[in-house]
Amino acid sequence: MVVLTRCAIALGLSAAAIAAQQPAAPANASVGSIDAELAQKLLSAKRVFVDSFGESALDKTLAATVSDAIRDSRRFIVTENREKADLILKGAALEKTSQELHSIGSATSVAGASGSTSGGFGAHAAGIDDAQSSTETINDVRIAVRLVTPDGDVAWSTTQESRGGKYRSATADVADKVVKELARELDRLSKAKTEVK
Repeated sequence: MVVLTRCAIALGLSAAAIAAQQPAAPANASVGSIDAELAQKLLSAKRVFVDSFGESALDKTLAATVSDAIRDSRRFIVTENREKADLILKGAALEKTSQELHSIGSATSVAGASGSTSGGFGAHAAGIDDAQSSTETINDVRIAVRLVTPDGDVAWSTTQESRGGKYRSATADVADKVVKELARELDRLSKAKTEVK
């Protein structure tokens, strides 16, 4: 039994010595090369195909709105030919509509009474009240999109939400946020690429 224990210890030490002699691959090297590969795919892309977000009216509207926003950004050519696309935009959306009831009210009352020692009594009262209420409909839109290479690699993704802007719908606002986020990422990657050179 003592001999088996000594053999096990010797084998463990030998394995540890062999492992110590081999240089360990840096963990960040593979992550860095993956990030660089995906960044290159994103930066070199010219054409984007916007895939269907779903069959609901909201899904179709959002896909069209995001497609228009990408086209208006002039960073990509939006194509309806999936085979010609360098990237495919896929997404899912959720819309929540709620109503908020706002009401305010105020009232003022004035009363007076008078009496005399001879038994006369008089009372006067006046009051006014005012109330108003209104209902506000609020649309929340949330969208999750990703740009995917034709071979299935996710090159970029984002999730955005909006309650709408002062002069635009929540749908238009969230589509604009998606494209602005994509533009920021492309600018960041372009800047990083030029700094490396």
